[in-house]
Amino acid sequence: MSQNKAIIPYFAAIPQSFAMLHIKSFTFNPFQENSYLVHDDSGTAVLIDPGCHTAAERSELEDYIAAKALKVVNLLNTHCHIDHVLGNAWAKKRFGIPLWIHRQEIPVLKSVEVYAPNYGFHGYESAEADHFLEEGQLFKVGEESLKVLFVPGHAPGHVVFYHEDSGQCIGGDTLFKGSIGRTDLPGGNHDLLLEKIKSELFSLPDGTVVYPGHGPETTIGFEKVYNPFVGERAIY
Repeated sequence: MSQNKAIIPYFAAIPQSFAMLHIKSFTFNPFQENSYLVHDDSGTAVLIDPGCHTAAERSELEDYIAAKALKVVNLLNTHCHIDHVLGNAWAKKRFGIPLWIHRQEIPVLKSVEVYAPNYGFHGYESAEADHFLEEGQLFKVGEESLKVLFVPGHAPGHVVFYHEDSGQCIGGDTLFKGSIGRTDLPGGNHDLLLEKIKSELFSLPDGTVVYPGHGPETTIGFEKVYNPFVGERAIY
């Protein structure tokens, strides 16, 4: 979920494909959340932030996995707000895979079952985490590795997954094209999010492609200049 969306011209060139790590995005649920399937050339895959809630959304994901002959081996959450975890329980059962989250997201995940009906998700099924992600951890995806970056502020245990070799990262609700994650939800911290974006994400190479939790991808270099919250031309 983002706040204060800014309409800004986009000039940065974004690479379209990589030989070593492949990222497929799906836009699910009424929040228009981006779910990601990440796999290497061997077909080993991890599912990140499955927002799939309806049968049609789940079929779309399953059809892609079958068409690419992928083997999904892990389930990751960048954070545990409702729009990013609607498909957790289903994915765990369907693919027989464990769920990984940051330890500080435990109460965030548990709270979803309490407020889900308020958003109309009366059939929400909760899923507990099996393992916990650590800052600086290298998470294997087949022969590739995703580095776990700790970027709280939107949520207390928010992490970002960075693949250095291809210059790509799954950013969740930290940094958007021309915006940042909202910080008015429980556990949010506006100043901390700004600080962590600058120290953790803006330390990545300018060409790094950021795949966010909502909206189109962007690059670190573009946001360092034009982002109205944290860029050189910040206006907020």
